[in-house]
Amino acid sequence: MQRETLVRYLDDTLRISDIEDYGPQGLQIEGRTQVEKIVGLVDAHLPCVHAALERDADLMLVHHGILWGGAQPLAGSYGRLVRTFIENDLNLYAAHLPLDAHPQWGNNAELARRLGLTIIDWWANVKGTPLAVLAEYEEPVAFSELVARFEEQVGSPQLTQAEGPQMVRTVGILSGFGADKISDAASLGCDAYVTGETSHAQYYDAANTGINLLYGGHYTSETVGVQALGEHLAQRFSVAFEFVDLPTGL
Repeated sequence: MQRETLVRYLDDTLRISDIEDYGPQGLQIEGRTQVEKIVGLVDAHLPCVHAALERDADLMLVHHGILWGGAQPLAGSYGRLVRTFIENDLNLYAAHLPLDAHPQWGNNAELARRLGLTIIDWWANVKGTPLAVLAEYEEPVAFSELVARFEEQVGSPQLTQAEGPQMVRTVGILSGFGADKISDAASLGCDAYVTGETSHAQYYDAANTGINLLYGGHYTSETVGVQALGEHLAQRFSVAFEFVDLPTGL
């Protein structure tokens, strides 16, 4: 299919031009005009690019692109990264906050779906866009069951803290780094909060607020959106899609 058709659909679907981010999102590097295979990854650095090229990718679909903040010289490791894309005529499409926020294929919506939850609201505005979901179980489940579902449907959690009620009904979800939103989740009435990573500074917030915490890992918690979006594109446009798992351990 034509790259421009795919990019236009992604831009519209993800509201790329409407959602402020930390750098320009969407098509970050323009490669070949025909896209027959999309390879999805969380990140876009050299090991990821090599993995995509090994799988004959025409376009890399990622959550973390390569354009952040101000301009950066095309030298050193960053220069090598950009040259690798250009020399291989490989497209790079990135969706950071727009993918976190998407109500159907976004990281947080997909985490809720995999955990068997129903979304009832959105919260945690970042640059003007609510990214986190507030979700519920129809009937309360044990926190240990929530943890087991995450492990089965997403991956092994990095850390859990059973500091809240044994039975869980209302759950807040924010992929990536969301440890600074623990008190906000508790104030919303969450029995449990699922996020990616924490720091020592936030460790005791769970105990202080009396809420269960599941830290899934920054990387792991953000694998699900790219997979959901890529599978949707494969069905809609009859292109090949493959997700490559390159965990960082973080």
